[in-house]
Amino acid sequence: MTDQPLFSARIDANGGPEIRADQARVPWWSFTKTALATAALQLVAQGRFKLDDRIDGRPYTLRQLLQHRAGVPNYGSLASYHEAVRCGEKPWAVGELLDRVGPDRLDFDPGHGWCYSNVGYLFVRQYIEEATGRDIGSALRHLVFDALGLDTVRLATTADDLADTAWGNRVGYDPGWVYHGLLIGTPGDAVRFLHKLMSGYVLPSELLIEMTGRYPVGGGLLPGRPWETTGYGLGLMIGQMASVGTAVGHSGAGPGSVSAVYHFGDRATPCAVAAFAAGDGEGSAEHEVARLARVV
Repeated sequence: MTDQPLFSARIDANGGPEIRADQARVPWWSFTKTALATAALQLVAQGRFKLDDRIDGRPYTLRQLLQHRAGVPNYGSLASYHEAVRCGEKPWAVGELLDRVGPDRLDFDPGHGWCYSNVGYLFVRQYIEEATGRDIGSALRHLVFDALGLDTVRLATTADDLADTAWGNRVGYDPGWVYHGLLIGTPGDAVRFLHKLMSGYVLPSELLIEMTGRYPVGGGLLPGRPWETTGYGLGLMIGQMASVGTAVGHSGAGPGSVSAVYHFGDRATPCAVAAFAAGDGEGSAEHEVARLARVV
């Protein structure tokens, strides 16, 4: 675990009680992808998007982007990206990023592989913004958070936004480097969002079924983490965690902190749990949500 403060929240199937739900905002890191996928599926429900039609003449579909099966390469493999972040450079313009990544040179034929891609989720962000005529922060509030009354959630756009979160921003990290967007909010609002989503209050049932359809992701056990099997839905990590059964949600990591927000539907009392901690390994937060799920 970590000697820094760890913030967590839990809600069970009966809506009750949260524990250690600190009111400080924390970075949600890649749990933001779950919100982006939810917003995209809201637009599918409205007839604005289709899951399995090719997008703008490109060779992949919205489903494939949301499930990391489009073959779109990721900027995480660029040494120049990591060096620029380490040196505190300003984020590249989107056009420069895409020139460096070469997103049209796919890593595999769409639907015939799996590879995590933040660039794929940048495209999801762009499609949502184009469809709604709103910036992504406003679109996520309009499509997801306002109806759920989650008032603390907002998009981090400056280094100062992160400085106001639980662990501050000692390295001056610019959230513009997270090209699909970085949400911040309280642990309580993170767990409320996932609880409502998995309980069927957000999406039509047929789209929640699509969202939670699991594509198995191989690679064996992950050192220091509680996963026994791993897979990915639409904006959701899905697999078996040791001693707690099926976990559905998302982990994330960024400079200074990690996150894990999961729903455990196999428990005698199903629950959603969120944990946020200082550090650089998602395993600490994942082990904490598994521990909290066991004590429901």
